[in-house]
Amino acid sequence: MTTSASTWAPQTLAELDLEFISTEVRDGVGYVKLNRPPVNAHNTKMILELDQAFTAVRFDDDVRAVVLTSDAEKFFSAGADIAVIRDEKPHRTGLLSQTSKEVILKARSIPKVFIAAINGHCMGGGLELAYACDLRFACDGPYKYGMPELLLGVMPGEGGSQLLGRAIGANKALKLMLDNTSLSVTEAHEMGLVDVVLAPDEFRESVHQYAKKIADGPILAIGATKVALTEGIEMPLPAGFALERMQQNDLLRSADAAEGAEAYLGKREPKWSGKW
Repeated sequence: MTTSASTWAPQTLAELDLEFISTEVRDGVGYVKLNRPPVNAHNTKMILELDQAFTAVRFDDDVRAVVLTSDAEKFFSAGADIAVIRDEKPHRTGLLSQTSKEVILKARSIPKVFIAAINGHCMGGGLELAYACDLRFACDGPYKYGMPELLLGVMPGEGGSQLLGRAIGANKALKLMLDNTSLSVTEAHEMGLVDVVLAPDEFRESVHQYAKKIADGPILAIGATKVALTEGIEMPLPAGFALERMQQNDLLRSADAAEGAEAYLGKREPKWSGKW
């Protein structure tokens, strides 16, 4: 039987069976877990599998919020596999770097909130992957954050030179890279590298409940707000206003916009459908 182009979609997130990325969906929250022991150092296959997972998120209507985390106990990710830099031809390593940037851009363009649940050490390209997400929740503990690429004679090349400067300011980002400093979880929070720090015994459940609250909410409005902010902030103000206007005009046609107004005027809790 031939499937028509109008109904075809990639595998759902829960259906994926990948080597270095594990996935599940629970309560409308899609989990994308880095899974390349022992330190989740990423190579080309791992990044291509991450791209598959993010593509599944984009098309999967059952995924309404996303958590990017790690299956390892002590590492979110140590960054790019140094053996790749040593052994691979330079242009091939450059292709890996470019692919990582494209995967990061994909996550930032999908109208669903991505949360990085950083449950261990987060260095170099691992921190750059965390910045594919909209929010970063850190597990408290003896974990280190940093951008040590200059010690290898290369630069932060998976988006770090651009993403960190936009997030914490160019001066702080440059000093972090020049000093080759390993920050504690508390120092990373104080610098603004992470948004929330949670105790280890409540980390996973607290992240899940936060993501579930998003998944249970007005996901069309949430997604439009994310895209308007993430993409609009890079535009001149009039262009950003135009993007906001287009997003809002679309939302005003949605079932959730009608429900929101009716619920507010009727003094009841809204029942979000996520449908147009």
